[in-house]
Amino acid sequence: MNDNFNNTPQDEYIIGEGFEVEEIKIEQDKHSKRKNKKKGTLHAVIWTVMIFIVSFAIAFTVIFVGADLLGFTTSQPKDMVLEIPKGSTASQIADILEEKGPVNIPFAFRVYAKLKGFDNQFKYGVYTFSSDDSYSEIAKKLIEQGAKAQSVTVTIPEGTGINDFTKNVNGQNVVVPGIATLLEKNGVCTKDDFFAALKQIEYTGEYLSNCDPDRTYYALEGYLFPETYDFYNYDSKECAVLAIKRMIAEGEKRITPEMYKKAKEMGYSMNQILTMASIIQMEAGTDTESLPKIAAVFYNRLNSDQFATLGSSPTCYYGDSFKRDDERYDTYKAKGLPPGPLCSPSIDAINAALNPDSNEYFYFVTDAKGKFYFHKTLAEQNATINKLKQDKNWIYEYFNK
Repeated sequence: MNDNFNNTPQDEYIIGEGFEVEEIKIEQDKHSKRKNKKKGTLHAVIWTVMIFIVSFAIAFTVIFVGADLLGFTTSQPKDMVLEIPKGSTASQIADILEEKGPVNIPFAFRVYAKLKGFDNQFKYGVYTFSSDDSYSEIAKKLIEQGAKAQSVTVTIPEGTGINDFTKNVNGQNVVVPGIATLLEKNGVCTKDDFFAALKQIEYTGEYLSNCDPDRTYYALEGYLFPETYDFYNYDSKECAVLAIKRMIAEGEKRITPEMYKKAKEMGYSMNQILTMASIIQMEAGTDTESLPKIAAVFYNRLNSDQFATLGSSPTCYYGDSFKRDDERYDTYKAKGLPPGPLCSPSIDAINAALNPDSNEYFYFVTDAKGKFYFHKTLAEQNATINKLKQDKNWIYEYFNK
């Protein structure tokens, strides 16, 4: 045993593994503490920065909301006239106020109105607000000054143009009253104020971006949606602007994103679709069932080499209401579609322009009662016309007064 003991390597006997391991562990502990200390410091910095950012955001929000609540403005206060339509909810009113300018944070205004119990007291009408009005002042006006403006109900029939135009019906001239005439007749505004207001409208938003002011006689022709409205009539100039904006807003609401998408897929702009719809509307009159077939006839002509022009008779009359008309709208003389709509088409006519019937008709004619007859050839068309004449059921241009 002594020999074995004496033969043990000296290094193993003198240098024990426990001593060496303990030394490494101490060094690792020191390194870990330094690392944890740095990590803790970094976390503290991050939390400090986050607390600062959140505090700043809260402070900024409080200040911003407070400024809006109290009506503080950094610019010169200005007055603005806006309309609250009948039946508007508190949420819709807040959005209108934000869009027009008196309110910057509609959500904050809705909360304010709810907490104060004002949200079910607001009235419709025309208001004059200032950009420095507080929420309290705005709410007071909405409660106390609502419905102060007189209003009148006016129907803009489908197929109505901005201006009057005269058409020939079997040798007799028939005047089709335009929107300007209808508004003046009902006391909304004068014709002069209406035409002046047309020039004040900005062509903003997807709907009006389709307007073509350079090539059309009236850029907004076809964009003033035909419907029955309650228009205000307290001041001619202001009410002319409000009436135009109301009709535009209705058009914006009726033309959906899907309709814009469909027009693009067909290779047409919305202006071209509205133009086609206006022609279809003027041809169809009150016959909504025939709209898709009429649409197909004109698309068939556009896509055929046999027809140099569309040849729609109502388009011949549109330019007569304009001085120095160059016949750009007359589809017997100008090729392709006119530069813009010729009237305000109905939503049915617009849908027909987007979804024409699938047929091979190139002609159609109506009898004295407005019934449509569709044909593939000119011979068929002439045969029907001769038969209608024999039966004394023929009319050159059907027009429903």
